[in-house]
Amino acid sequence: MKTKKFGYLFASAALALTLAACGSDEESADKLNDGVIKVGVTAGLHEEITEVAAKIAQENGLTVEMEVFSDYVIPNTALVEGNLDVNNFQHGPFLDNFNKERGEELVAVADTILNPMGFYSENYTSIDDVPASSTVAIPNDPTNGGRSLAVLAEAGYITLADGVGVNGTIYDIVENPKNFEFIELEAAQIPTQLGEVAVAAINTNFAMEAGLSPKTDSILLESADSPYVNVIVVRPGDEDGEDLKKFIEAYQSEEVRQYIEDTYAGSVIPSF
Repeated sequence: MKTKKFGYLFASAALALTLAACGSDEESADKLNDGVIKVGVTAGLHEEITEVAAKIAQENGLTVEMEVFSDYVIPNTALVEGNLDVNNFQHGPFLDNFNKERGEELVAVADTILNPMGFYSENYTSIDDVPASSTVAIPNDPTNGGRSLAVLAEAGYITLADGVGVNGTIYDIVENPKNFEFIELEAAQIPTQLGEVAVAAINTNFAMEAGLSPKTDSILLESADSPYVNVIVVRPGDEDGEDLKKFIEAYQSEEVRQYIEDTYAGSVIPSF
């Protein structure tokens, strides 16, 4: 993990991650009113966009300290335990699933971006060209695995059991005309395994970190009306912190919107 602190010179600084029990609600609220906010992000585009927001926030008197993670679990755990004030890496369904599985009540307070799920291949330019019985890799976490299957189902390559929607698993596939063999891998590791499978579903942040463009390199891309908009998340009771309001204002600024549009050329969509 990497830590970045955006202060006077936006220099890097170390941020200790010691998973200790969080303090009282009053202490938590005070932490979001002291002019410094600790934000957890995943490496890649979430890190890059938050860097831009941090510079804008600094101009308005808020220092953003950023903790960069390489997986999808620890940023929520760190927030629950009080080692972060905010995190910014996940979509709404992933947050809902985390809260349900862990018995937590983390709260989404603002929309950020849509990172459309894409399918990629080193050997094929269309899923239509992929031979029968080929291996397809999908993320092994429930929300992104279900999301990838929903994209395939919407495009007509598989059929899922009635009613499962984006919560489907490989066991909910009722029709598989090309007899694809699905394997489930950790989302962050799928780009490194792309050459070992025929097709792989890769989240946008991990795809771009691997040098892949969802818009130009994917052979199947999730539609723009996806429910998987990413969100800024806090602990319950922290929704009204002044530092949080400043951070959201900076993130949802016109400068950040323009940065997203200029930098990612349609592969990442502002949702604010």
